[in-house]
This record gives sequence, C-alpha cells and structure tokens, in this order.
Amino acid sequence: MTTTTLAVLVPLLPFLGAAAGLLLGRSAPGFARPLAVLPTLASLVLAALVAARQGGGRALDAVTELTPTGSVPVELALHIDGFAALVAVLVGTVATCVQIYSTGYLRDDPRYASYAALVSLFTSAMFLVVYSGDLMVLLVGWEVMGICSYFLVGHYWETPEARAASLKAFLVTKLGDVPFLIGLLALATEAGSFRITKILGAVASGSLDHPTLIALLLLAGVAGKSAQFPLHTWLPDAMAGPTPVSALIHAATMVAAGVYFVARLLPLFEASRAAMVVLAVMAAVTMVGSALAALAQDDIKRGLAYSTIGQLGYMTGALATGDRGAAVFHLLSHGAFKALLFLAAGVIIHAAGTNSLAAMSRMRGLRDRVPDAYWTMTVALLALAAIPPFSGFFSKESVLGAAEHVVTGHSEHAPGAAGWTVLVAGLITALLTAAYAARLWLLAFRGRGAEAPDHGRQPLVMNAVLWVLALPSLALGGLAFRLLPDWFDGQDLTPTLTTSVLGTGVALVGGIVTYAAWRHTTALADRTPLGAVAAHPEGDAGLVEAEAIAAHRAAYGDLASAPDPSDPGRLLLGPVHRHAAAGFHLDAVYATLFVRPVQAGASLVRFLDREVVDTYVRAAGALPRLLGAAVRRAQTGNVQTYVSALLAGTVVLAVAAVLVAAGA
Repeated sequence: MTTTTLAVLVPLLPFLGAAAGLLLGRSAPGFARPLAVLPTLASLVLAALVAARQGGGRALDAVTELTPTGSVPVELALHIDGFAALVAVLVGTVATCVQIYSTGYLRDDPRYASYAALVSLFTSAMFLVVYSGDLMVLLVGWEVMGICSYFLVGHYWETPEARAASLKAFLVTKLGDVPFLIGLLALATEAGSFRITKILGAVASGSLDHPTLIALLLLAGVAGKSAQFPLHTWLPDAMAGPTPVSALIHAATMVAAGVYFVARLLPLFEASRAAMVVLAVMAAVTMVGSALAALAQDDIKRGLAYSTIGQLGYMTGALATGDRGAAVFHLLSHGAFKALLFLAAGVIIHAAGTNSLAAMSRMRGLRDRVPDAYWTMTVALLALAAIPPFSGFFSKESVLGAAEHVVTGHSEHAPGAAGWTVLVAGLITALLTAAYAARLWLLAFRGRGAEAPDHGRQPLVMNAVLWVLALPSLALGGLAFRLLPDWFDGQDLTPTLTTSVLGTGVALVGGIVTYAAWRHTTALADRTPLGAVAAHPEGDAGLVEAEAIAAHRAAYGDLASAPDPSDPGRLLLGPVHRHAAAGFHLDAVYATLFVRPVQAGASLVRFLDREVVDTYVRAAGALPRLLGAAVRRAQTGNVQTYVSALLAGTVVLAVAAVLVAAGA
C-alpha cells in the first residue's frame, strides 16, 4: 500500500467510525465503544507508518482536482513533511488515549455513543488540517472542529454553564474565522492557488502585494482557534464540558490548529516585519496574562485551561522569532503532558464523583486515594514547570533559545523587537508557570479543604492511560531535541546555556517562593482555625489574615463552611488576585463594548419591527376589513330597501342631469 493511500486512510477511518457511531449508537449500543476506539487506534498506527516512511525526508505531495471551481482551483491535496507526520502521530496518540479513557470515565453516560462519535469526527477533522496541502480543504477541517467543539463542550446541556460555554466557544472562534476566511481568499487570489506549496513559492518570489494585511487577517483566526489574546476568553469557560474533551481540545486538536497553521505558512508571516511584531506582542500578553490568571484560579480545570493558553503563547512566541521547529517541538511536548494533566484531573473529579468538587481549595486526602493520578500528575507538572530532565524543559528552552538567537543577531528571521518581547515575557512566564504548577500540586494533594466523598477506585483503563502519557512527558524531550532536527528542516533544538540557566533558575524561584507562601498560609491557618476566626476582630490579625478573613466572609458568609485558607495564590498576587481570578475582567469589557450594544441594537430592531412595520401591516389589513364591514351593513336582505335605494339613486341622477343641462 502506498504512503499516499495510508495518509488518505488516516482521516477517513475516524470519519467512518463517527458516521457508524451516529447511525448505530442508539440502536446497537454494544458497538459504540469498539466504533470509538478501533478506528482511532487504526489511524494512529497508520499515522505512525506514514511518519516512518516519510522519515523526515522530502515532503510527500499528492493532488487531484475533482471539478473546476473557477479561476482559483480547489484541489484535494496532501502535503506531508516532517512537521505534519509527527503532529499527526501526536493527534492519533492523544485521541486514542482519550477514547480509551472515556470508556471508563463516561461508562454510565446515556449519551456516550453520540459523544464518542463526535470525538472521532473531531479527530478526523484535525487529521485533515494536518495533512491537507490545500487551504480550502484545510478550512473544512478547521470549521468541522468548531462545530464539534460546540456539541462536545455542551455535552452536559442540562446545565446552563455548559450551554453558555458551548455558545461562547462557537461565537468567539467564529469572530476570528470571518477575517481568517477573508485572508485566505485574498491570499489565494494574489498567489493564484490555495495550494500551500504554490503559496510559499509566491511568497519566496515576492509576488504578494499585501503580505501584511493578509497576515494580520489570518492572525485573527489563529487567535480565535488557538485561544490567544484577545480571543482567548472562550477556553476557560469550555471546561464545562467532559474532562476528556478538554484533554483532546487542549492537547492535540483545535487550539493546536492555529499554531500549526502559522508554522505551515511561516514564510508568509516573515514577509511582514509588522506581522511578526504583532505576533510577538500577542504571544507576550497571552503568556504573562494567562499565567497570572492561572495562579488565581480555584477550579483545577480552569487553572489548567489558562495554563494551556500560556503554553500556546510560548508556541506563537517561537513562531514570532521565525523558528517553527521550536514551536512544533513545544506543541508535541505540551500535547503529551497537558493531556496527562487533564486526564489526571479527570481521575480526581471521578474519585470525588462530581464536577462541583474540582475546587482545589476544597481538596483533601487525595494523594492516598488516587496514587496513579498523584504520581503521573507530578511528572506532568514538573514537565509543565520546565524542570530538567522532563520534556517541557527541552521544548520550552528551545523557544527561549530561539528568542535569544534573534536578540543576539544570530537569526534574521524576525526583528529584534520581537525577540526581546518573547524572551522577556517567556522568562516571566517561566517564573509564574512554576508558581502555579507548585500551587496546583500543593492544593490538590496536600490541601486542607473538606474531605470529599470516596466513590471507590477508578476504572483500570483510566489509570492505564495516565501511565502511557507519563512516558513521553518524562522522556520525550531528552530524545526529541537530538532526533527532531532531521524532521524539522535541520534546525538545531539544543538548549543554550544562557536561557537554560535563566529559565531553570526562575522556575526554581517560582516553585520555592510558592512553597514558602503555602507554608506561611498553612501556619497562619493552624494558628487561627476557621471555626474560631469569626470571633476574632480583624484588627488583631495580620494584614494577610485580615484579607483572607474578609474574602472568606464575602464568599461564604458562614466561615465554618469555608474552604481552608492555605491557598498561596492570594498571598503571592496580593491586590491583583481578584482581577486575575476574573480573567482581568475581559468578559465584562467585551460585554460592555460588544454584547450590550448588539443587544441594544437587537431591541431597537425588534421595537421598529413590532411598533412601526407591524403597524403598517395591521393598518393594511384593517382598512379592507372596515370597508367590508360597511358593505356588509348595506346588505340587509330587504327587497323594499333595495328598491327604495334604487329609486333614490335614480332621482339623484336625474336631478344631476337637469342641473348639468341647465348649466350648459
């Protein structure tokens, strides 16, 4: 079987599995699990075979045109280079793990069949994005992922949070997709093709007239799909969906699509220095802002969601320095440990038996109850914090190293301003990332909150998947930075001494300071138990304690029911904590700037429609009705009345005729 045939089967198999699952899921529920797992697993095997045959060598291109579409043809094209081959393996690995994990996590869910079918369709769409060599075909996969995310985030549609989150995710991403589509059409018009290879050829020859405008339009879609500032606000709310869906979206599909798209067309963005600076600023704001927000979140999944936004910021930052190898390296590494983090969080939630106990401040005694989640999440958090020798260290240092190369003048792919922006923001984010990773570990496994109900041991498949993902989180980085250059155009991914020392140093500082803050707040809580705090005047407590008391009173009223106040995030962030916990109020800003004006405009249109337009419509109907009523009154049925009226009319006509004759 040819490599092209294998590549075609990779997105086709999960698509067929999704179609069969939707058709047979309810009538034959016993087939739901095999139809979910087997096609996705087969796609993983085929993607691995395609990667082995591609081998990081010359890109595989295949194309066919089904029907003429006008001046700019749309073709079914494959373009599989080293980047595409490895990203497809990541997608297949995470999707297979999610499907297997879901058989245990959602084993009692009555809508499991439709859920699993949508996950398969989601996976197929991402495979299409990865392998597509034509941007219009890529757009099909791009949009299918959007509609799948709408249904999957809203899986628990009985809850208002899930309904609102699914709608928000759909609308915010569509807000970016509109300029994205305009940018694609403009790019194809100037290049004369939707084919990626021809577009890159046009960029290399300098035949594009408006590269800056096109790049900025495309970045709007990337910001929406990959949850970058300012279109990132949908991702934390999307945590209302099932936890395996969160793992899939964050690790291998959807949010990775925007980064992958820019990596595919990076020469286009490099053709505009302004676009590279905009990309760098977007990445910097996203990195730092999301890390601060993650440090203030109480819900474990929302904290991980903001973490994903920040790590995607690292990837876009690497692209802003012109190094797509570092960006995709971090995408691969992040995909493994972020999937592990979400699935481990799912084990914690499953152990508690309800999503409502995902609040870290209410966790207690979980280390002994979920040992598999404890050990594997520890590995994933160390990778997230970029502590050597875990995978996140090598991939994150490749990003910082790429920024250093721009700053020191060893790379001319990006302006110096972009390099400095990414480097400074990356180091600050490394400090904050280690801080919120340490905070999550301390609160989740050494927390002092209320004891959650014990719902027994988790299904074996859930724990097994955690250990499968722990392996690349532990070992991927050390092997990858030596092997990946052959797949990534020969780009060197070896960590540099300067950024390694700086990055690891600030990460250790962040972790140590967070631990010290946790010890301080824990000791403070021990001296002032919650049950007795209400009796003490706030003036007798220290400043931190007084703020904690006021916050607990405001949040819970009855201090006896409040969670333990040992959260170090409040102490570390100080007055910024309240704003960071609310995502710096961007939702409120958007509500003021966009939502309310749209609602006001809709109310005005409704008023005009009902009170003005409908008035004319009602009047048009009332006038014939009144005339009909008048005519109906004249129809009495009395013959004498009709004869009298006839004679009276005759007399009137005769008199009128006489008067006219006399006048003449």
